[in-house]
Amino acid sequence: MISSEILKKVRRIQIRTSRMVSDVFAGQYRSVFKGQGMEFEEVREYAPGDEIRSIDWNVTARMGYPFVKKFREERELTMMLMVDVSASQQFGSSTQLKQDLAAEIAAVLAFSAISNNDRVGLILFTDEVELYVPPGKGVRHVLRLIREMLYFRPEHRKTRLEPAIDYLNHVTTRRTTTFLISDFIFDEDIRSPLSITRRRHDLIGVLVGDKREIAWPRAGLVEWVDNESGESRLVDTSHAATRRLLEEEQTARRSELLAGLRRSGVDSIEVFAGEDYEKELIRFFRMRERRQRV
Repeated sequence: MISSEILKKVRRIQIRTSRMVSDVFAGQYRSVFKGQGMEFEEVREYAPGDEIRSIDWNVTARMGYPFVKKFREERELTMMLMVDVSASQQFGSSTQLKQDLAAEIAAVLAFSAISNNDRVGLILFTDEVELYVPPGKGVRHVLRLIREMLYFRPEHRKTRLEPAIDYLNHVTTRRTTTFLISDFIFDEDIRSPLSITRRRHDLIGVLVGDKREIAWPRAGLVEWVDNESGESRLVDTSHAATRRLLEEEQTARRSELLAGLRRSGVDSIEVFAGEDYEKELIRFFRMRERRQRV
């Protein structure tokens, strides 16, 4: 039985994200994510301004005057949401956990997809695939995906990317637009699986973080616990030099990760729990639009 608290959270996410989609993202989504190709529609007479390369020379030869082939875009796409549900996602220093932000970002993307009649599927993963929901359409389907992301309790706590990537490549026969939503705290080298998958799918990384993972306040002795391994250590945050070192380490790790994604051909969106993410999504859509124009 799903608790009333979860249902209320699902409803809040639905209201907030569907409003954002209708106001901002639906049109941008359609302009950025094109169909898989062009589908033949009809042959008609040539009109001034038609491209020469669209002339159907066989029909033209039979009829004695020029005809052109007309095509329409195959609009329907499949979006896959690959969402990290490992224990590190349960961290949050504000009113929002990283896993809640991941669910909200996924909801925005899913509602944008179904508003354009695209299908959306879901893979929840830790160090193995925990849940797969095949692609589907409609509001009820998206609400189910949101409930799963909020309510699902994984069997494992650690994180590995390769099993989830392998699963994606086996269950999808056609090219998909795949959003990999995670804090990207992996002990493995993820460049190779990302590069391979990027050749089959349009893969976008969504880095979900918390600003307190980068910059800590002066809070005295703080016990840090790794949610995935259970290991803990005491850190004295009263020293400015210690806080500066922690920030430099995390900033360097983040920069190296973003650079690695770029080298793998994977676009990225960086968002933080408890902070506005709309601007980052808009930045991503505009970057994609500029690239298409070029």
